[in-house]
Amino acid sequence: MATEYLRDDHYHIIDSIETDSSGKQIARDAHYHRLGEYDPRADQTRDVSFRIIGTGNQLSALIWRAVR
Repeated sequence: MATEYLRDDHYHIIDSIETDSSGKQIARDAHYHRLGEYDPRADQTRDVSFRIIGTGNQLSALIWRAVR
């Protein structure tokens, strides 16, 4: 599982995105709380309650809401 960290201007971690071998991505905030996931097979993004947010990878929208 590969993890990509997103950092602010002061290099503090604000978010991370984990990608597993099947391509599924899970977004987590700085406190490692789950924000949502993107499943490339279904081409859907779901929030923390597993509700469909939309088609395509929209993890950036979930991250944007969490950081504000």
